[in-house]
Amino acid sequence: MHHKSRESFRNILISDEAKKYKIIVKAIEEEIKMAIRVIRTEEDPVLRKISKPVKEVTPKIITLIDDMLDTMYEAMGVGLAAPQVGILKRIVVIDVGEGPIVLINPEILETSGEQTGDEGCLSVPGMAGQVTRPNYVKVKAMDEDMNEVIYEGTELLARAFCHEIDHLDGKMYTDLVEGELHRTSYEED
Repeated sequence: MHHKSRESFRNILISDEAKKYKIIVKAIEEEIKMAIRVIRTEEDPVLRKISKPVKEVTPKIITLIDDMLDTMYEAMGVGLAAPQVGILKRIVVIDVGEGPIVLINPEILETSGEQTGDEGCLSVPGMAGQVTRPNYVKVKAMDEDMNEVIYEGTELLARAFCHEIDHLDGKMYTDLVEGELHRTSYEED
């Protein structure tokens, strides 16, 4: 009997270790799991609606931001606004190659200069068009801790600020295109 109770105690210990291991593995899997959201395309009416301000950063908002970054990188974009993944919240993520920028409730404070160049959009796949934007943009927003942040950008970053913030007001770059849209990708014959 002594041997049997010792054996069952050993099994309980092994069982507890296995449970701990499973919990740790599950936590790691959750951490590395990328959540790619569906990018809404031009014909989706959500892209023409005005987004609502974020009042507080909840775990759901943090997940949305993380998913937006994963989605933007997966689609090889430089910016993504929450309406593009079907969420009418004033949230934008941008990365022009200098690391991710998260803007909550962004406002453009100042612009100057002018640049005209090709612009595309993840919601209008495979197309681009000539758009004139400011060459310098100063933006005020909140970060993920709801602290006020100010960013200044020129060239591509200035263009990305304007383009993504337009999405929050239901505007698309196609409204500003000078001339015709043109294809940016061609299928192999």
